[in-house]
Amino acid sequence: MSEPFSEETRQRAKEIIARYPHGRERSALLPLLHLVQAEEGYVSPAGISFCAELLNLTRAQVAAVATFYTMYKRAPTGDWLISVCTNTMCGVLGGDAVYQTLQEELGVGHDETTPDGVFTLEHAECLAACDYAPVMTVNYEYFDQMRPEQAREIVAALRRGERPQPTRGARLCPLKEMSLQLAGFPDERPEALADGPPGEPSLAGVRLAAEHGIEVPGFDPATPIGRPAPTPAEPGHQAPATVSEPAADRKPAGEPPPAAGGGAEQAGTAVEKGRNEKP
Repeated sequence: MSEPFSEETRQRAKEIIARYPHGRERSALLPLLHLVQAEEGYVSPAGISFCAELLNLTRAQVAAVATFYTMYKRAPTGDWLISVCTNTMCGVLGGDAVYQTLQEELGVGHDETTPDGVFTLEHAECLAACDYAPVMTVNYEYFDQMRPEQAREIVAALRRGERPQPTRGARLCPLKEMSLQLAGFPDERPEALADGPPGEPSLAGVRLAAEHGIEVPGFDPATPIGRPAPTPAEPGHQAPATVSEPAADRKPAGEPPPAAGGGAEQAGTAVEKGRNEKP
């Protein structure tokens, strides 16, 4: 196996693979990539080889997945990954200003890490929280409705060794610890449980529905989900029986249907008339 992965990581890798049915082990690739990132801080060439050997894949197959998803970092990443949404909604509401402020504060650009290895900055196309715009995340935990000075304060607190409380979600933890959680291993810290009330933008739709008497139809979770009727493509499907027309009424193949309201004789007259007409 490829170095430098620890024995603990190898045991966790076996645990991850064992979650999947026999013959489907390659489905473990996504959590395995998070696992190697939890040890090295990014998905290194050694991490690519490690996953490939465990799952009997080629390095190219593993690299194709690792380069597709932005949560897998291909270069050493800081303890605190700061992502600022600069998509349309967040951008026009102040996300661009927040990102520019952090560039100046940290002295790095997109997907770059500070020389001390503590911070990595990136702009994100969307963080799926438009109702809280502008938003940024630190190791994927949300800080909502950000302003440039607030972003500076968060960076300053992290430099002092503090862990600012996200607007929503659990307490902050370094990127390696977050990657381990994404690999499927729970955070055992007492403060890891999310706390705090839901945000006002999330509750706005619920309140509007209540005001206008809109309710979701009742649903019993115990109701079994029915199996859809088989389609012709499924094995064992038998086409429904059709009613055969009497033999006397059958028409030879290729014979044109009679004209509406005139029968076969009228149809033939119409054809003959068309031949004799001059353009």
